[in-house]
Amino acid sequence: MANNSGRAIAVSVDWDAEAAGFDEEPDHGLRDPEVRAAWAARLGTWLPDRPADVLDLGCGTGSLALLAAERGHRVTGVDLSPPMVELARAKLAGRDAVFLVGDAAAPPVGERRFDVVLVRHVLWALPDPARVLRDWRGLLRPGGRFVLVEGVWGTVSPVGIAADRLVGLLEAVAGEARVERLSDDMALWGKTVDDERYAVVARV
Repeated sequence: MANNSGRAIAVSVDWDAEAAGFDEEPDHGLRDPEVRAAWAARLGTWLPDRPADVLDLGCGTGSLALLAAERGHRVTGVDLSPPMVELARAKLAGRDAVFLVGDAAAPPVGERRFDVVLVRHVLWALPDPARVLRDWRGLLRPGGRFVLVEGVWGTVSPVGIAADRLVGLLEAVAGEARVERLSDDMALWGKTVDDERYAVVARV
């Protein structure tokens, strides 16, 4: 999956060891121009039109953070894996971006508040998504928004969080949630996928 903070709870993966090859997946590194353009276009509709403070939790190697920074946003990224954070820092060198080693469930940002909490493929792996969403809500300024990219993967023993469940969890912390189904957009993944992939944008 794309981002890793908190995943040790749900899956046994050495994300530090995975960092060097992480960007080889089309939707991780966004090296293919078509895949990159597809994610850039989606982010353009999910993020504010004006420059904003974006908190990218479980940022991995910073691919989405880079797209956000290229749109003029100020990005703070948090990831549990130091090698992932180092790669993100290198990828966004010279940009208005800061990357911190820390847990996505309890990001080390102090009293800072943000306009957007951006999270891709992380929430499903945390042990108490409802509590985490409440905590993340406290990181948003009035009028801020969640941008949550999640899914359900696998057929024999599926893992993830279904869109309906996530929308239900957001009812306690945000206003109306807009769901975009992403499975059919092959350009986002660099291949055909047959599992549930989606984004939810919810304002607070």
